Amino acid sequence: MNLSENKWTRGAIPALLLHCSIGTVYCWSIFSQEIASYIGFSKGAVEWAFSFAIFFLGMSAAFLGNVVEKDIRKSSLIATICFAAGMAGTGFFIQYGGAHKGSLVSLIGIYISYGLVMGVGLGTGYLSPIKTLMLWFEDRKGLGTGLSVMGFGAAKAIASPIMQRMENSSSIGIYNMFYILAAVYFVMMFAGHLLLKKPSTWQEPTGAENKNKAFDVIKTNPIMFAGIWIMFYINITCGLALISQEKVIIKCVGLASYAGILASITAIFNAGGRLGFSAWSDKLKDRNTIFKLILLLSIVFTALVIFTGGIANRGENKIALALVLILLFVVNAGYGGGFSNMPTLLSDRYGMGNISAIYGIMLSAWAVAGLTGNQMATWIVNHFGEQIEVNGVAMNPTGYQTVLYVTCVLYVVALCACVFLVRPKKENR
Repeated sequence: MNLSENKWTRGAIPALLLHCSIGTVYCWSIFSQEIASYIGFSKGAVEWAFSFAIFFLGMSAAFLGNVVEKDIRKSSLIATICFAAGMAGTGFFIQYGGAHKGSLVSLIGIYISYGLVMGVGLGTGYLSPIKTLMLWFEDRKGLGTGLSVMGFGAAKAIASPIMQRMENSSSIGIYNMFYILAAVYFVMMFAGHLLLKKPSTWQEPTGAENKNKAFDVIKTNPIMFAGIWIMFYINITCGLALISQEKVIIKCVGLASYAGILASITAIFNAGGRLGFSAWSDKLKDRNTIFKLILLLSIVFTALVIFTGGIANRGENKIALALVLILLFVVNAGYGGGFSNMPTLLSDRYGMGNISAIYGIMLSAWAVAGLTGNQMATWIVNHFGEQIEVNGVAMNPTGYQTVLYVTCVLYVVALCACVFLVRPKKENR
């Protein structure tokens, strides 16, 4: 076996090394409260670091897509350096904040390190392996991208228990944890950077085809691109809105003692949706069918939980309780599946020539959703219903239930865009 021309050693493994590293950005919620207490700010103020990270992920992918298109060696190295530097910088400003409680320097430094610097590493790191995997897995493009994006989704489930043990260790502590993680992830991502390589049989487009930049290609069918952007944005926004409230919803329906187990199960559905839906799409004539299925399932189970009052009745009805859990599983699977199916859908519609740049522009939807999904849910919960105390925990069952009314309407809008704007390939003009 020639390892220098092997799809696993040159495509799948390096992609997993990159995505399993950067996917730990989702672990922020695990230690955000401790960071907030340590530096003297509210949890809400600290949580903006995560929103900024997702925003700069999408925007850096949009603006640096052409860099990824031209040179994955350069882009994967940029990702490695920025992600590790951002992680180390976050640790430094947490340490500074501990010594200077309530200092804005600490909070802004965390925003810049975890949000901006790490965000650039996230965007370039997320994009770098995608086209390469589709080239290596030419006959199973969905499987290839699914493997990588699954790593991004599974990263939280893998890293969370390790981070929690480090965080709670008296010999390590919160800021030293970031220094250690920066070193570990640098090694992992640098190894991925060294291994990542496109097949030698692939020749980048030249001549007139090469002159068609991403925006020029998009202009050949801007309405369809807008439709894809809308359904992608809404799926992410609704997913974040529900996932951000997941723990309190589980507690609200009387399953607080099972919260840890259920959180792990939803993470498995998130990762499984990334691989399962994308691998399934390889067997379909039109990959957009997957998005129709994801959105339809989300609408059906959201509506069922609304009609049965599944959250508002706090688990008193066992059927309604089961529907709440199924909804959490479906939304997590659909959230992950949307990410893994997007690059292959775009490649089917717009070709492989500029796919990294085109997908980068599409990830601007993720950037905007990162600033709106969690915040939308939080605003609804704060303005509808009222807080009650259940087993010593303040929660708002009516508010969580109201979030579902909004997400259900948005899912319907996304399905309309999916059906009427994203036309089948044979109708693509």
